[in-house]
Amino acid sequence: MNDSSLQLLVHGRDIATTDPFIDYDGVTLVKTNRIDNPNYLFLDLIIDKYTLHGAFTIAFRRGDSVVARYRYHLYERRHGSSQRKGFDASDVVYLIMPDRFADGDTTNDNMPGMLEKADRHDPNGRHGGDLKGITDHLDYITDLGMTALWLNPVLENNNPSYSYHGYAITDFYKTDPRLGTNDEYLDLIDSCHARGLKVIMDMVFNHCSTFHWFIRDLPSYDWIHQFPEYTPSNFRASTLMDSHASGYDRTKMLTGWFDRHMADLNQKNVFLTDYLIQNSIWWIEYTGLDGIRLDTQPYVYKEMIAQWGQRIRKEYPFFTIVGEAWLQDESMTAYFQEDAHNSDGYNSFIPGVTDFPLYYALSRVFNENEGYFTGLAGLYDVIAQDFVYAHPERNLVFADNHDLTRFFTSVGDDFNKFRMGMAYILTTRGIPVIYYGTEILMTGRAEEGHGHVRADFPGGWPGDTLNAFTAPGRTTRQNEAFNFLQTLITWRHMKTMIHNGRLTHFVPEDGIYTYFRYNSSGTVMVIMNNTTEQKNVTTGHYSECMDDYSRGYDVMNGIMIDDLSTITVPSKSVRIIELKTQSH
Repeated sequence: MNDSSLQLLVHGRDIATTDPFIDYDGVTLVKTNRIDNPNYLFLDLIIDKYTLHGAFTIAFRRGDSVVARYRYHLYERRHGSSQRKGFDASDVVYLIMPDRFADGDTTNDNMPGMLEKADRHDPNGRHGGDLKGITDHLDYITDLGMTALWLNPVLENNNPSYSYHGYAITDFYKTDPRLGTNDEYLDLIDSCHARGLKVIMDMVFNHCSTFHWFIRDLPSYDWIHQFPEYTPSNFRASTLMDSHASGYDRTKMLTGWFDRHMADLNQKNVFLTDYLIQNSIWWIEYTGLDGIRLDTQPYVYKEMIAQWGQRIRKEYPFFTIVGEAWLQDESMTAYFQEDAHNSDGYNSFIPGVTDFPLYYALSRVFNENEGYFTGLAGLYDVIAQDFVYAHPERNLVFADNHDLTRFFTSVGDDFNKFRMGMAYILTTRGIPVIYYGTEILMTGRAEEGHGHVRADFPGGWPGDTLNAFTAPGRTTRQNEAFNFLQTLITWRHMKTMIHNGRLTHFVPEDGIYTYFRYNSSGTVMVIMNNTTEQKNVTTGHYSECMDDYSRGYDVMNGIMIDDLSTITVPSKSVRIIELKTQSH
């Protein structure tokens, strides 16, 4: 590794009363750290770059006696750092909540020692989806056209209830046995890579479960943020960059808990910081991950995030990380992206951020009447503020996710509006994400409970009467939605002007919003009509983007347009036209 240092957390009854000893060529124990709790030691090692892989024994001595031994393994690297290329705007990401996608192995639905059992009748309970269920349906995912797979956390969540979502971790190094094993997680990733699918891991640093073993036996008082009584965060991330914010509000934002069952971790503790950073590097190295989605980025001390980002990039210079910055304002969102133009000089070293401002616009614009500030002007205004981002092309763009009302529900189950929204996220700048089930028009309102937007994918469980993994198992309208996305995504794969081209857009007029994506390989024109009337759009004022072209290919209808001077756009629809010269 580029960083030769390694810190081991050792947990055992009164282990701090021992003196550890290591005898292995290339491994040096440089410091033994003892802290408040005698049940912990932190061992600082140096691993020489020429050290051979293998196993060595850590002997724990008390006086002249060895009272404990531990075999520690050094594994051979599977891939070099330079091979980790990450994901980018050429990809389309498919987001899955593993417990709710498919149950490929019913024998692991209920496992010995796991506190919560499966109950598909409970929207907030475990339903039995697992890694094998995802592996079994990788052909479905690739057939849809996806090139990257993002899973909500797969690590152990051994909690009495509400453990299915994965964000209340009880072991940072262990796959939840109801989802599978570490080996099965590795097999899934290898299977994805064999199909050309990249894999993104969801990581959580802000909190963990109160049932985590190091919360039940705290290494030190300051391992977590502590209060005389339960104190939640104020969830006001704006306090972090607000130069007028009170210290009280900023502290409550950072140190308050997310929930009673999620202890708020204190990343100012240097041992905890090293533990979390090394854990990330271990998962990347062990599995060959292609990217990380960082949960709740603003809630973690920003200094630790910058340190983590730099450590990851030191090992993997081309690796992709996207931070979840759940904010409604563009400038506040941009604050958390790498190289942001921040007045306080802060650099997160996190390449991309989640584009919640664009999401909020998408969730409302198609339901609004067109006006100066309403309707498609909402999309224009979000993109117009890209100047606040250092790298807007790295933003994760989405119409819904596991925390949000499903997009088809947001647009009132209107199929035309659905197609407009999907076409937009797949042609605007940024990295598009499709939430599982969006392609078959799954519905659900977040305000009715998260379980309703995380429903089971039909056909993923033995005995399901409907199987939406197959065309015969889908309704006519579901197949229309699936085919629409499949056609658009497949076309998108080879269109570099969508991946990395410039974007020029024109102020919406009379319910029409037009934008162009272009680079040296060509130009794509997108026209959206958000009115209830068909529009004949004259294109003369688009000449700066169209002068070199005389014809166009209508991507979704599969037809050539020989006259571009006027383009007909039906009501509540979008036309995607790949511009052509007369000779092409």
